[in-house]
Amino acid sequence: MLHQYFHEGKGKDPIVHFYETFLSEYDPKTREMRGVYYTPEPVVSYIVRSLHSILKEQFNKADGFADKNVTVLDPAAGTLTFLAQTAKVAVDEFVSKYGEGGKENFIRDHILKNFYAFELMMAPYAVGHLKMSFLLEELGFKLQKDDRVKLYLTNTLEMEELAATDLPGMASLSEESHLAGRIKKKKPILVILGNPPYSGHSFNVSEQLIDVKEGTQYISHYELRNGQWFTMTRKADKNLKVKQKTWIGRLIEDYKICDSKILGEKNPKWLQDDYVKFIRFAQWKIDQSGEGVLGFITNHSYLDNPTFRGMRQSLMNTFDEIHLLDLHGNSLKKEKCPDGSKDTNVFDIQQGVAIALCIKKKGKKKAILHAELWGEREQKYSWLQANDINSTKWKNINPKSDFYLLIPRHERRAKAYEKFWKITDIFPLNSVGIVTARDNLTIKWSKEEMWQTVLNFSRLDSELARQAYDLGEDVRDWKVELAQNDLREGGLEKKKIAPILYRPFDVRYTYYTGKSRGFHCMPRHEVMQHMLKENIALCIGRAGQVVGLEKSWNIIFCSNYIEDFNLFYRGGNVNFPLYFYAASKKTKEKIIGGAFMLFEPEADYGVKKPNLSSELVEKLTKTFKKTPLPEEIFYYIYAVLYSETYRTKYAEFLKIDFPRVPFTEDYKLFKKMSEHGNKLVNLHLLKSSELDSPIARFQGKGDNRVEKPKYTPSLNPSPQGRETYSPSPLGGEGWVRGGRVYINKEQYFESISEEVWRYQIGGYQVCDKWLKDRKERILTLDEIQTYCRIVTAIQKTLEIQKAIDEFYEQVESSEI
Repeated sequence: MLHQYFHEGKGKDPIVHFYETFLSEYDPKTREMRGVYYTPEPVVSYIVRSLHSILKEQFNKADGFADKNVTVLDPAAGTLTFLAQTAKVAVDEFVSKYGEGGKENFIRDHILKNFYAFELMMAPYAVGHLKMSFLLEELGFKLQKDDRVKLYLTNTLEMEELAATDLPGMASLSEESHLAGRIKKKKPILVILGNPPYSGHSFNVSEQLIDVKEGTQYISHYELRNGQWFTMTRKADKNLKVKQKTWIGRLIEDYKICDSKILGEKNPKWLQDDYVKFIRFAQWKIDQSGEGVLGFITNHSYLDNPTFRGMRQSLMNTFDEIHLLDLHGNSLKKEKCPDGSKDTNVFDIQQGVAIALCIKKKGKKKAILHAELWGEREQKYSWLQANDINSTKWKNINPKSDFYLLIPRHERRAKAYEKFWKITDIFPLNSVGIVTARDNLTIKWSKEEMWQTVLNFSRLDSELARQAYDLGEDVRDWKVELAQNDLREGGLEKKKIAPILYRPFDVRYTYYTGKSRGFHCMPRHEVMQHMLKENIALCIGRAGQVVGLEKSWNIIFCSNYIEDFNLFYRGGNVNFPLYFYAASKKTKEKIIGGAFMLFEPEADYGVKKPNLSSELVEKLTKTFKKTPLPEEIFYYIYAVLYSETYRTKYAEFLKIDFPRVPFTEDYKLFKKMSEHGNKLVNLHLLKSSELDSPIARFQGKGDNRVEKPKYTPSLNPSPQGRETYSPSPLGGEGWVRGGRVYINKEQYFESISEEVWRYQIGGYQVCDKWLKDRKERILTLDEIQTYCRIVTAIQKTLEIQKAIDEFYEQVESSEI
């Protein structure tokens, strides 16, 4: 078996498959935490053969991996899958050119000398050594007493070495640490390859608390000057515990710079993913050497996610030629092949992946090339096994500021789109929605239920409260005791109970104190305080791809209440209030900076001010020869963003970042669009008079309990479109207008078209989601009426969207 795998290249790797099966059963949490997933052999083969070719053709290494001056490192080696394949390719190259006679010396003087690997976990470290010894034996080399494979037990992302010790069992670990440290810090490496772990909640911390003695210097902060970080230090005036960046944490800060400015991302946590840190390590190591090539397979999010634009620009600055092969397979985004057929991952994971081959070589012309591979897993495996960098059909791309996207895009359309007004520029004051951290405690159906919960929770012992409300373990930003203290210290008051838009058309109640790390984890008080008064806000998600690439962009809604962060499927709701309430000049400047002050005289306490760009309003005023009302601008924007023509035309840009809005110079057209937007807003707030005659009806006898919502479409509609026959899925039959939504065996809402039933906002199928969230709940009379109004609001929304599309192209043709 070993001979067939290692020598003839047949079958599977028995050692690795034993290890992965063992770990997945024995310690699945560690496997997930550390991102331990066996790399499929076709993936390894594609990367190794491509790197072998790059060395020959671009680094003048005629023997590729067999060249005596080629050094190789796998910084997240696992069971040495990559290094084993690289060693095999190198030996095959040597033997094919120079014969079998010098093979033993070649392995000792090159493979064992110049091929390095790091691994953090003991089990794969041990298996990796075992595997390489078997491989080398199959290749004709038996390890002697003084021979060793240079696989070291170390954390790649830490530069601190273990102190020397004579303690039994620790001396060898210390020696491993020192040997690995020498390679990290001093050894020039030409090729870095592998499959680093993907772990959004990285265990390789970027900050740590350290003890600082009185009189010693510590880093107080970093300052950005001319696009580079400078370290600012301070002398401790007493013994302190201070947070300091780790080595890798400091390097990751470079990814927070784009076009010589700090990105200012409100939620940059994805830059802390382990795979990002390994890419940063490899980039640093190749920069250190002055030239080199990187071959990684990683999570593919960095290709187009806005959070990674500083990382993308940094990689473009370091490497002269970048090849990116997107293997897709992202089930979280519900990726499908361009023809609509099934697309699956090359790993057993949900996150899509991509191969990056990055070359740094003096004198080389800058180029970025992209390719993608769609299809089912076995199709991808076959293609990867049969191809390499030379046979891949690459497409040149030209990433530009300010996103530096590493994917192809429609450049002419992008040029037009980028002239539109970005929503974050139109509304200077904005923030993501409220993060409660514990919905089952903080979100309730009624004011009375919320008040009783607050009273009970505040009085209970903390551990009893944890059990009573099933709160689980404390986390960094939410703790039971902190939540209770927030309630007690603030004084319990019914007036703090506030309606909250929890999901589209789904208003519930919470208790709002405004204190961070209190009852709510992150109440976003800088914005939400303005939503506690008379106001209206746009609720918009940043990246449309989070709700699935097969869907039209739909992550927009409106609210006149505070909102939940997870308003949309997979979260990410950002709140853009139309007004803010000025407390004082000082507070005004602190909160909104250069926000717009055109419509009102200087504010007294509590006077509301439009949260709109002064530049935009001045431009509209100059164009229209009159100043539009803030609400008119708001409604106009809402109409544009509900245009299906707009959503389809700019789908590739809407999936990546906040929307941009074109403004017409035609005042009559502006007013018409604004009127449509006004109608939509009133429908979505369930305030429209058109909802007083709902199209849906609730029928059947029962206890009104929601069991399992089920839609039954109408059959054989009459020519006049009036009554249609629709059988019950659970027995019985009847004549209804449109389809039925059954909440239990006997009761249903009727007159609901399939188009309305399937309509989505924020990635949620609204009519289905609203009922599913009430499973096992007995619907109140108010909830029954609300559902009928929601159905009607969606039907009217579809009609208005069609009307908007009749005007949308005129908007662009007359754009300011």
